[in-house]
Amino acid sequence: MVGSELSPARNAAGAGGPEGTVEGESWPKAPVEWEADVVLRDGTVAHIRPITPADADRLRQFHNRQSDESIYFRFFAPLRELSDRDVHRFTHVDYRDRVALVAILNGEIVGVGRFDRINASSAEVAFNISDHMQGKGIGSVLLEHLAAIAPEVGITRFTAEVLPHNRKMLMVFKDAGYEVSSHIEDGVVGLSFDILPTEQSKAVQLSREHRAESRSMRTILYPERVAIVGASRREDSIGALVLRNLIEAGFQGELYPIHREAAEIQGLRAYPTILDAPGPVDLAVVVVPAADAIEVAEDCGRAGVKSLLVLSSGFAESGEEGTRLQDRLRTTARGAGMRIVGPNSFGLINNDPGVRLNATLASIIPGCGRLGLFAQSGALGVAVLASAARRGLGISVFASAGNRVDVSGNDLMQYWIDDQDTTTVGLYLESMGNPRKFSRIARHLASVKPVIVVSSGVSQYAAPPGHRTRTPAVPPQAFDALLRQAGVIRVENVHQLFDVAQLTLYQPMPTGDRVAVVGNSDALGSLSASAAESWGLQVTHGPVSLLPQASAEEFAHALDAAFSDPEVDSVVAAFIPPLVTPDEEVSQAVRQVVAKHDKPCVATFLGMRGVDGGMRYTAADGQERSVPSYSMPEDGIRALRSVTRYAQWRAKDRGVPVAPVGIDRAHAAALLDAWLEASPEGRALTREETRELLGTYGIRPWTAIEVSNVEEAVAAAEELTYPVILKSTSPVVRHQPGLAGVRADLGDADAVRDAHASLTERLGPLRADRFVVQRMAVPGVSCVLKATEDPLFGPVVSFSVAGPPTELLGDIAHRIPPLTDVDVADLINGVRAAPLLSGHRGAAPVHRAALADLIARLSVLTDDLPELASIELNPVNAWTGGVDVLGAEVVISHALVRKDTGRRSLT
Repeated sequence: MVGSELSPARNAAGAGGPEGTVEGESWPKAPVEWEADVVLRDGTVAHIRPITPADADRLRQFHNRQSDESIYFRFFAPLRELSDRDVHRFTHVDYRDRVALVAILNGEIVGVGRFDRINASSAEVAFNISDHMQGKGIGSVLLEHLAAIAPEVGITRFTAEVLPHNRKMLMVFKDAGYEVSSHIEDGVVGLSFDILPTEQSKAVQLSREHRAESRSMRTILYPERVAIVGASRREDSIGALVLRNLIEAGFQGELYPIHREAAEIQGLRAYPTILDAPGPVDLAVVVVPAADAIEVAEDCGRAGVKSLLVLSSGFAESGEEGTRLQDRLRTTARGAGMRIVGPNSFGLINNDPGVRLNATLASIIPGCGRLGLFAQSGALGVAVLASAARRGLGISVFASAGNRVDVSGNDLMQYWIDDQDTTTVGLYLESMGNPRKFSRIARHLASVKPVIVVSSGVSQYAAPPGHRTRTPAVPPQAFDALLRQAGVIRVENVHQLFDVAQLTLYQPMPTGDRVAVVGNSDALGSLSASAAESWGLQVTHGPVSLLPQASAEEFAHALDAAFSDPEVDSVVAAFIPPLVTPDEEVSQAVRQVVAKHDKPCVATFLGMRGVDGGMRYTAADGQERSVPSYSMPEDGIRALRSVTRYAQWRAKDRGVPVAPVGIDRAHAAALLDAWLEASPEGRALTREETRELLGTYGIRPWTAIEVSNVEEAVAAAEELTYPVILKSTSPVVRHQPGLAGVRADLGDADAVRDAHASLTERLGPLRADRFVVQRMAVPGVSCVLKATEDPLFGPVVSFSVAGPPTELLGDIAHRIPPLTDVDVADLINGVRAAPLLSGHRGAAPVHRAALADLIARLSVLTDDLPELASIELNPVNAWTGGVDVLGAEVVISHALVRKDTGRRSLT
C-alpha cells in the first residue's frame, strides 16, 4: 500500500534531514544510525542498512536471482523483471512514511524488508529473502529492526498479507513473540500485531541473538580446518611459533600453512595463498604485517573462510594509520560475513580433547579443565595462562580479543552460557565498548555459572591504545553498580581472580554467610576470625585452635565438628605444619572430612596455593573436587566472601521489570521533537516545560511561582494557600547549609513580607535575590534523584539522601536501566544513609512504595528517551504519606547513538 502523507508523531533522527544527490536527483539521506552488523543463525555476519537510490542495480540483481516461487510469494504475481518505475519506487523511500532495509553480504543484497504507512500509527510490512539464504534468520532480523525503527516515526502496529503456502514467512511472524491476529480473505492470510516491545518479544529477540552469537563463537573455537597465513620457515618467527604450537598441542583437524614460496613447512604441505588451500577453511590465523592484512582478509573472504584470528600488531594501538588499517580490516571481514578475533590478539585455546586447539604464542598452556578465560591484551594473556598453570587450574577455553575490533568478552559469554565444559568464567577487562549488552549477557551467564571480572582498567576509565570506547561522564561507582546488577564477582587483580576461581571450581556453593574457623595456631585463628568479620561474614563456630602437636585424628575430629554444626555454612581451615604428625596424614584427614560434607572449605595449609598438592578427593556426589589452598587466610576468606555474596545473589529473586501505569511516551517524544527543532543545540527546560514533560510519565513536580517583588510574592502565596516557603533560585545559595536562601513555614501575608525583606537584604549583595514561592511540604526525608544520559553506559539513575550524605560524603547509589522492582529496592537500600528512610531515632518511616514508584518512572523515562541529557529531582520529600517532588531540572539535547538500542547488533 502507498503510504499516506500523514505526519508521524516523531521523526527518526536523520530522517527528513539534509538531502543527498543521486544522479542529479535530490533525496533524503538514509539514517546512518539504522545500520548494524548482525550475526545470522549460522554464525555468519550480515550488514543491515537502509536502502538508498544507489542500490538500484543491486536490487535488480537480487530480484533476477530469485526463483519464480519467491517472486510470486512476494508480489502475488509472476513479476520476472522489475521495471524502472518499480526499481525507483523500491529504492527511493523517505525513511518516514516508507522505510526499507536491506541485508548485505559480500556486497550483494540477500534480503529486503520494508514497511509502508497506512495511517498515523500503522504500516504494512513485507519481506523478500534470497533463496540461497533462507532459513538463516534474515527475515527475523529485518522484522526486529523494522519494529525498532517504526515507533521512531510514530508507527506502533504492523499488518501483512501472506499467501497461505508461504509457510516460512508465516513462521517469521508467528515466532516473533508478538500477539498476532490473522484472518483469510480472498485466499490471502491477513496478519496484524502491535510492535511495541513486550516481555515475550524481547525474550525471543534476545534468545535469537544469544543462539546466533554463541554459534558464531563455536565456529571459531571448533574449527576443522585452520590456515596459518604468514607461516614461516624461520624458527624464531611468530608464524613458525604458532604453527608449532598448533602441531604440538595435537590439533585434531587439518592445518594449512600459507606461504608464497615454500612447498612444505614443519612437515606440512604449504600453499601459496589461502585461495589454493583445499576445502573450506574455518579459521584463518593471520600473522602477516599489518599493511598486508587487508589483502589477506580479502582473499579469505573470496575463499569462503568463516573467521579470522589476527595476531598481527601495528593496528589502532600504533596510531592513526593503524586505526585506518583496523577500520578497513573490520569492514572487509564483516562485508564477507567473517568474524574477527583481534587484531593484536594473543590467540585462542580450546582444550576439548576432540579439538586440541592452541593457536596462541604460548608454548606451555594449562591442561584441560572447566575454567573459561578471557583477556584482552597479549601481556595479560601471558599472565593469566601462567597463573592458571601455577595453580593447577585446568581451562576449557581461553581467548584474547586484542583490540577487539569485533569479537569481545560479550561474545565469549554468549558461548559459555551453554558450554557444558565450562563451569566458571574469568574475564580480564581493560575496557568495555557496550556496557548495557555486557550487563544483560553477564546477568544471564551469572545466573547459571560464576563470572569473575578483573576490571581495574575499566574502573579507572583508561582504555588501552587500540581499544575503541566512549569516555564516560558518570563516576566509577556506576560501573560498580552495573557489575552488582549483573551478579558478577568483581576482583582487583589476576591473583584474586584465581583465588575465587579455585573455590568455585572445586567446592560447593555456600548457603549462607556463617563460618567456622579451625586450625592449630591461636594467631592464625584470630587473624582468620577477624578477617571474616571485617568482610561481613559471621563467625559462628570457633576459632578452634588445636595444639601444634595434635594428631591427625584430632585434626579430623575438630574439622568434622565444624562441618556438622548446623549454624555453619562454610569452614576456614588455617593450619601451620604440625610438629609431630606427618603432613601427609593431616592432609588425608582433611580430605576425608571435607569429602563427607556438602559445605565449602578454604584452607591455609602447608604453604600451598592452588588445588594440587594432594588435596584432591571424590565427593559424595561423585564429582572430583579439591580443597583450595591459600598462602594466607585473608586470601581464602576474601574469596569465600565474594563467593558467598554471589551465591546469595543467585538465590535471590531477580524481580520483574518495572512498568508504571499512566505513561504517554508519544506525547513526551513529540514535546522533545518540538523543543529540539527550535533549539538544535539543546537547552535547559523551563519550569513549565519540565512539569509538562515529567507529567507524561506521572511525575508531578510541585508548582513554584517565580516572583520579582514582595507583592508578587504575597499574591503567589495566596494562590498556593498557606503555609508556604520563599526560596532563592540562585545556585550561589540554594544548596548552602543552614537554609541560607530559604524562609519556611510562612503562614500569612505579613510573614511573606518579612521573609522577602530579610532575604532581599541578605542576598541582594550576592545578586541572589531571585525568588520563588512554593507550598510548604510536611516534614520528611529530603532525597535527590538524578538520571544522566552517559556516552558509554546510556541512562544511569542515581539516588541519595540530600544534604551532607550527598554533598560531603558522596553517598550516592547508581543503577543502569532497565530496572526491576528488586533493582529499585536495592538502589534505595544502596546508600549508607538508608536507615534515615526507615524511621531513624523514632521518626516515622517514609512511604517506600511511593518512593520506589517515583524511581521506576524516572528510570523508564530516561530509558525511553535518550534526548534527556540530565534530569535532577531535588529535593524529593519522602514522608510517611508519599513523596513530593519539590524541585526538578531537565536538560535536553539531540540523542547520542546508544549501544544496545533494542535492535540486534554486534556493536
